Amino acid sequence: MFKKKEESSQKLEASSDQKRVTSVLGPDMSWKGELSGEGGVRVEGAFEGSMQIDGLIVVDRKGRITSEGIQAHTVIIAGAVRSDIKADRVEIRSTGRVWGNVVTSSFSTEEGAYLRGKIEMEEESGEAAEEESDEDQSAANDQEAE
Repeated sequence: MFKKKEESSQKLEASSDQKRVTSVLGPDMSWKGELSGEGGVRVEGAFEGSMQIDGLIVVDRKGRITSEGIQAHTVIIAGAVRSDIKADRVEIRSTGRVWGNVVTSSFSTEEGAYLRGKIEMEEESGEAAEEESDEDQSAANDQEAE
C-alpha cells in the first residue's frame, strides 16, 4: 500500500525535473563538446557541440548555441541558436534568434522573434496518433469494400 504512493511520487518528481533547470552554463563560460542527460540546462554563455537532453533547454538572452542538432523535450530560446531543433515543445521569445530547421508538436513565438528555417509540425504522440491510424485503417477498409 505504501509502495504505490512512493512510486507515484517518484514519477511526479521525474516529470517535474523536465520542467526545471538543474544545470547552468554561466555567462562568462564557453563549452565545446557533447551534452546529454536528464534534467534541465540553462545556457547563459556559449555552447558548441551536440545536445541531447531528456528535459528542458533554456537559452538566455546572452546565450549562444552552435550545433548540428539539439534534441530535448522543451526548448525555450531568448538568445541565439544556430542548429536544427527537434523537441516536443519549442518557444522563441522576442529576443530569440534561430538559424535552423525545427521539428516539433508545439511551437510558439513572441513578436520580434526571428527564425530562418523550416518548421515541421508533428502530431503529439500517443492517443491522437492511434486514433488517426484507426481512422485511416477504417477508410482503407471502406475503399476496399467498394
